[in-house]
Amino acid sequence: MTNEELLYTKIGQELNNSEQSQMFGKPCFKTNRKAFICFFQNEMVFKLSSEHHSEALSFDGSKLFDPSGKNRPMKEWVQVPYNYKERWKEFAEKALDYVKDKYKASR
Repeated sequence: MTNEELLYTKIGQELNNSEQSQMFGKPCFKTNRKAFICFFQNEMVFKLSSEHHSEALSFDGSKLFDPSGKNRPMKEWVQVPYNYKERWKEFAEKALDYVKDKYKASR
């Protein structure tokens, strides 16, 4: 396992109410069966909204998550390079909160 994947796994395992899973064949963490973070191309990917989404996307090298590589990005998901690893945990927490809130609102 790479340092990047080790950090991703550590962060995901430390979050309350998260479980390791798969999404599109990629490692992810879910809460209430809904993915909120994943690992792709040695980078961490977060499901974010509003200002957190904009901030994550503003980093050099960050981009919308396009797991198919066919220029069909997932608009709520931001892929953040390892250069910003010190922010990964914060964004993972924001992603978890976003998915929990969104799940509650849809019930």
